[in-house]
Amino acid sequence: MRALKIFRRLLEVCVIAGAICLATQGFAKDAPGEAEVPGFTTLEWTDLIPPADLEILLNPPQYVTQVEDGSVEDQISSQIQNSLEAASDDRYQQALSSTKVNAELNGAKIRLPGFIVPLEFDEEQTVTQFFLVPYFGACLHMPPPPPNQIILVNSPDGIQLQELYMPFWILGELSTSITENDMATAAYSLRMAGIEAYTE
Repeated sequence: MRALKIFRRLLEVCVIAGAICLATQGFAKDAPGEAEVPGFTTLEWTDLIPPADLEILLNPPQYVTQVEDGSVEDQISSQIQNSLEAASDDRYQQALSSTKVNAELNGAKIRLPGFIVPLEFDEEQTVTQFFLVPYFGACLHMPPPPPNQIILVNSPDGIQLQELYMPFWILGELSTSITENDMATAAYSLRMAGIEAYTE
């Protein structure tokens, strides 16, 4: 259950940090100035989650919030067993692994900040395919976010990536299509049209 608590806290932190950043830096969807890119709509990660799933994730059931850290219920083996048993009929567990998408975003030209998880690259470290994720370490050092919080990005021209911990604004046309690989499942894909450094 600790992993569930951690995911919930990460989601809350992402939402809060995003809201603070948007409020202080003028990155709001309809804010004027440098944040706007003609022809692209600036999104937040929560825009990708259907409202019903977002409500469930932000208000988890008591069995998640009342587990004592270090208890038997908090052990990974118990978490896996409980998740398997509950996944079929527990709406919260379903939301944690949801492939449900915001269908209105299919075909939208978007701009979204995130971290890059390289999937395909050459000897010069030119990355041509990657996952865009909402927080550093997702899929690498931590379990992956829900599929509707992962975007498979194709960059035919490739990008040079010096550091994994650097966030970027990614621009492109979003599609609601599920892609699975050994690392994670993405419920969205995007053909990249541009990349910008994310600065505070």
